[in-house]
Amino acid sequence: MNRIRLLVFNRALEVLDYRVPDGMVAEPGAVVLAPLGPRQITGIVWEPERLPAQEVPAEKLRPILEVLPVPPLSAPLRRLIEWTADYYCAPMSAVARMVISSGGALKGPATMTEYRLTGELPERMTPQRKQALERLEGEQGTIRELSSIAGVTEGVLRGMAGAGLIEPVTVAIDRPFAPASPDFDQPELSPDQREVADELVAAVRARTFAPFLLDGVTGSGKTETYFEPIAEAIRMGRQVLVMLPEIALTENFLKRFEARFGAEPVLWHSSLKSTERRRAWRAISEGSAQVIVGARSALFLPYRNLGLIVVDEAHEVSFKQDDGVRYNARDVAVMRAQFEGFPVVLASATPALESLHMAESGTYKRLELPGRFGGAQLPHIDTIDLGEEPPERGHWLAPRLIAAIEDRLARHEQSLLFLNRRGYAPLTLCRNCGFRFKCPNCSAWLVEHRLSSRLACHHCGHEEAPPATCPECGEPDCLVACGPGVERIADEVARLFPEARVALATS
Repeated sequence: MNRIRLLVFNRALEVLDYRVPDGMVAEPGAVVLAPLGPRQITGIVWEPERLPAQEVPAEKLRPILEVLPVPPLSAPLRRLIEWTADYYCAPMSAVARMVISSGGALKGPATMTEYRLTGELPERMTPQRKQALERLEGEQGTIRELSSIAGVTEGVLRGMAGAGLIEPVTVAIDRPFAPASPDFDQPELSPDQREVADELVAAVRARTFAPFLLDGVTGSGKTETYFEPIAEAIRMGRQVLVMLPEIALTENFLKRFEARFGAEPVLWHSSLKSTERRRAWRAISEGSAQVIVGARSALFLPYRNLGLIVVDEAHEVSFKQDDGVRYNARDVAVMRAQFEGFPVVLASATPALESLHMAESGTYKRLELPGRFGGAQLPHIDTIDLGEEPPERGHWLAPRLIAAIEDRLARHEQSLLFLNRRGYAPLTLCRNCGFRFKCPNCSAWLVEHRLSSRLACHHCGHEEAPPATCPECGEPDCLVACGPGVERIADEVARLFPEARVALATS
């Protein structure tokens, strides 16, 4: 008897043993359908020695129902699932569910029925059928499409199908993704870019694990540089994953990618429709998707032949998953590259301290692009020490900053002021007794928002209306706002520059 062990998508059970019926093959990594009481569950065949479970007598084992029509999960991907579950203290079933993230894809490719002529020519036929035979020569489509082409009713075509004049053909609904051309538009790289690109290309050709930290200032051409190893991976028939921290960054990247490779990459993110997810998932698992651009969830997809991962803006905190399985996609990307044996590139203008430490210790190789591409210059930065150049009494902007804004206005130019504090003031207190407004839930200071007339906690979301008197001493007109928020700065700018148009952008 062929006994198998399944990792099932049920946290309470997680590991169950089944038997494989005669004539059915279920290799490790296969995705199967199995009975569980009156229900059916999905599971992944796992090596028994790597997934301990309570032994069940052979006579009590139930047979699996079906091996689903998807490629088995590779051994390196199964090792990644094990590592992620162990390192982040997560259930293996929850990690595996991120791999099988499109239930519709497990049912096999979506199909539809089209029709075409069989070549049969009856001796006698109606004028409508004769017209249809003449106009449908070399055509194939649905009944509705052929009806429009032939100029006859759908009933005529169904009658022709019953008479054997046209035959049904099963075709896949999901059209293939346009292939990317590695040599579509090769840009002229700077000497620094070429040196870095050549090293990355060599790593792709070597087909071995090699982690790189691509450290380049903003505008240094990091994207054009890592496009070169992507092109090499495409030439070798390997798949490439490019991870972006935010979906909002995707549009600009897609334009640059299409200009370089002549086709858009395959997208993967949480906003895809179920049909789009099914199409992308199957193309990825079958290997027909060449370059995949996605958010952190794209990391766990079952790539058929992955040969390179690029983590763009690798310092971004949005690569951390904060619910469900809590993981850092940047670190898991490095582990996936290690398990499968290919290079991984962490690209950033401001690398995370962890990445810098790994580079300094020799674990990562640091590749630097110190200059801006195309002769562009970095902006001149002035630092104002407010201890030495304090704002005037009742103001929050330093005199030198006010003068700089006046200079921009005289030139009819715009100015952007950034402050990482929402609201009007981060603290409200009583100048009579010193009472400070705290959140009743989490003890954080309540932030005053004058535009909406509320006191809000930015930690838990608690809100309340500002009182007219101090809750502690009852004194009226004694509450004062302490410190600046963006609303307070906007008010000051409007007072200082009454002729200027001022806009406030805040969440």
